[in-house]
Amino acid sequence: MADLQALWATPLAEGISNLHLFWLVLTSALTSFITAAMGIGGGVMLLAVMASILPPLALIPVHGLVQFGSNANRALMTRRHIHWPMVLRFSLGALLGALIASQVLIQLPVDWIQRAVALFILYMVWGPKPKKLVVSGAKTVFAGGLTTLISMFVGATGPLVAAFIHRMDKDKLSTTATFSACMSFQHVTKAAVFGAVGFSFASWILPILLMIAAGAFGTWLGLKLLNRIPGHLFRRGFALIVTLLALRLLWQSFSG
Repeated sequence: MADLQALWATPLAEGISNLHLFWLVLTSALTSFITAAMGIGGGVMLLAVMASILPPLALIPVHGLVQFGSNANRALMTRRHIHWPMVLRFSLGALLGALIASQVLIQLPVDWIQRAVALFILYMVWGPKPKKLVVSGAKTVFAGGLTTLISMFVGATGPLVAAFIHRMDKDKLSTTATFSACMSFQHVTKAAVFGAVGFSFASWILPILLMIAAGAFGTWLGLKLLNRIPGHLFRRGFALIVTLLALRLLWQSFSG
């Protein structure tokens, strides 16, 4: 028993306790399940939970790489339903946005990062919803560039990308597959930019790999239950949990 307690007390990852690591892995599975089952929402919730655990300077790059794994798994599982022309246009824009971000990305104060993330989360939950836009080639390229640039500073831009992709005139499985493929490319370009400006992903490799593995299981389970979860129950619970987490983060930014 003492050996087990000692093992639990010894941190497996730099900067966070084993208990926090457990919650991150569990949350990754849950939020991947939510995104797969409902089509959207898990990325914002995961960002809110990670913001209460991770150091602010590690939040956006680590979240981005974990989300790349989650979205890539979902895209792989639904690859036959991906609308590739849209993905290619979005990816072109994401690449351009990442190139711009690599030139303007600066090291913001920790409390600014916390406030930006908290306010962005609250806006995504309670602000006006993005309107359905006509999906054209130029607009998809623009969406890829703009949302990738914004994602460098606030993390989860899924609801913004959804305005261009998630509501396209396709069945839900095709929409989910295309959305996942686009978000995969956005997150991997974001990770590349943070790596290029000096962020050390090696220090966070264990949490990242464990969260990606848990996310793959959550994605598999969520796809099995696609369209079976009542939408109104999901929206109420999601809004309440994410709002509380964002308010906690906002309080931390002012009290620290």
